[in-house]
Amino acid sequence: MAAPILNPRDLEFMLYELFDAESLIQRPRYQDHDRHTFNEVIATGKTLAEKYFLPIRQKLDTEQPTFDGTQVHTIPELKTAYDAVVASGFSSATADYEHYGMQLPPIVANVASAYLSAAGSTALGYTALTNANANLLETHGSPELIERWVKPMREGRFAGTMAMTEPDCGSALGDLTTSAQLAADGQYRITGNKIFISGGDHSLTDNIVHLVLARIKGAPKGVKGISLFVVPKILVNADGSLGDRNDVALAGLFHKMGGRGHTSTALSFGEKDGAIGYLVGEENKGLFYMFHMMNEARILVGTGAAVTALTGFQYSLDYAKSRPQGRLPSCKDPLSPLVNIIEHADVRRMLLAQKAYAEGAYALVLYGTQLSDDERTAETPEARQQAHLLLDFLTPIIKSWPSEYGPKANDLAIQVLAGHGYINEHPVEMFYRDNRLNPIHEGTTGIQSLDLLARKVPMNNLAGYIATLAVMETTIAEAQAWPRAAVHAQALQDAVKVLKDTTRTLLGAMQSSPIDLVLANSVTYLELFGHVTIAWLWLRQGMVAEQALEKDPHPDDVAFYQGKMQALQYFYHYELPKVAQWSALLVSLDNTTHDMQPEWF
Repeated sequence: MAAPILNPRDLEFMLYELFDAESLIQRPRYQDHDRHTFNEVIATGKTLAEKYFLPIRQKLDTEQPTFDGTQVHTIPELKTAYDAVVASGFSSATADYEHYGMQLPPIVANVASAYLSAAGSTALGYTALTNANANLLETHGSPELIERWVKPMREGRFAGTMAMTEPDCGSALGDLTTSAQLAADGQYRITGNKIFISGGDHSLTDNIVHLVLARIKGAPKGVKGISLFVVPKILVNADGSLGDRNDVALAGLFHKMGGRGHTSTALSFGEKDGAIGYLVGEENKGLFYMFHMMNEARILVGTGAAVTALTGFQYSLDYAKSRPQGRLPSCKDPLSPLVNIIEHADVRRMLLAQKAYAEGAYALVLYGTQLSDDERTAETPEARQQAHLLLDFLTPIIKSWPSEYGPKANDLAIQVLAGHGYINEHPVEMFYRDNRLNPIHEGTTGIQSLDLLARKVPMNNLAGYIATLAVMETTIAEAQAWPRAAVHAQALQDAVKVLKDTTRTLLGAMQSSPIDLVLANSVTYLELFGHVTIAWLWLRQGMVAEQALEKDPHPDDVAFYQGKMQALQYFYHYELPKVAQWSALLVSLDNTTHDMQPEWF
């Protein structure tokens, strides 16, 4: 029997026991749904994953997209799978009914799509980025832009991208050189080059809608002079039919280490007369608008990293339960039966670490997903504002922690399989390669750490920082009522104090020391804050599990909840103590990396 893609019991726990998604049906937006419809959608996601994506998982990895000079070619099965996702409604699951959506809560759509992501990896990026593109235009675009571009994207006829990165500026968007000039016909002409554009060209849809950052002639330098444009691959006539090819050319495909089902492209805009672009919103506010899509994409990246860790964990767990090898150290009889490798303590260590990383990361991204919903649909303005505050602050952690620890989990999955993990007859080496892109995608870990420490923490008089710690301290207080959880609650309280002391020291140092020195170890601060956040979410999981165990559950559930408690213990014994060491390095303003000179290398 093949290993399960994901653990359905854990998804049920996350959705209904940890985050109480069933309560969302009380909100007007979701009143047409109930737990049954939620489960039906999740079951559909699982069916689509197993029918369309799982059979082609290895083929997507080994047969990379090609470009013949005219057209991009992907394996034909991908088109079939893509069409099945669109036909099922998953490509716009959270959109309004009038925009061809299912109006599902994002957290439910996340769980349902997790099966597709686990089986299809980054191939789901085509629909995910299209959905994010459409969401941005619905929020910031004019009615004309929405009618012309969002409608066909919601229908699945057009795909969408975000085109930011350039060959010479990377993530330093203030230095971008792509330009826009208002022509005599009243339309903008876009000229420039973009690279690493995911889904930038393919043959899955009739058209591709690029959201392009560019600087209008005469605009201010830096990020304050960036505008956002819709630049389609093919122009659209007034009646909605496809028109002439726009001046957008594929300069080439990149061949990636992993995630090969999703094309990565270099695009050239305006090689001839200039690509026609349509201004989104106001001039010079493009980066503000694009952050709508970027922040959504950052949650998507964190989700992909967590799901890839989960499916690697499931595969290695299944292997460990059925692979006989060796005997326990206590057994001295060479004629005794071999034991399955899960009986070996070090294998259980690696499995526990994967469980702690993967299930902790997935709890984090689901929390972020729910916050993104709460900021729009929560019952009161105060609750919506609180959700916005928390999500804005936590986004760097939601993106980065799963992206860093997801590959660590996949690395351990390879180790559990040993030599079998290193060959492509098993998929765990592919999971690692797929996941390794996520620390780079949508802002590297270093960029996210600078955003957290230098911007998000001090912003608005530390409002997001204070709100985040307040939520953690509420959980700590609640955990005191449960004997097993209370022990860990005290450890988390100590870690929060370390975080507070570290933050206070660093904020003070920013006022008196060279800022480059203070920020030199910002990644360590991000890791410290991330570990405290994951520890908090594991405490929440442990509280739910302990309360459930008090109710004399079914023996299968007893084992499940005990597994949660043991993973909680693992994280608190093996991972959380690291925050003290990280804090010591940070508060000392360690200058090792800062003072290293280029010529010393």
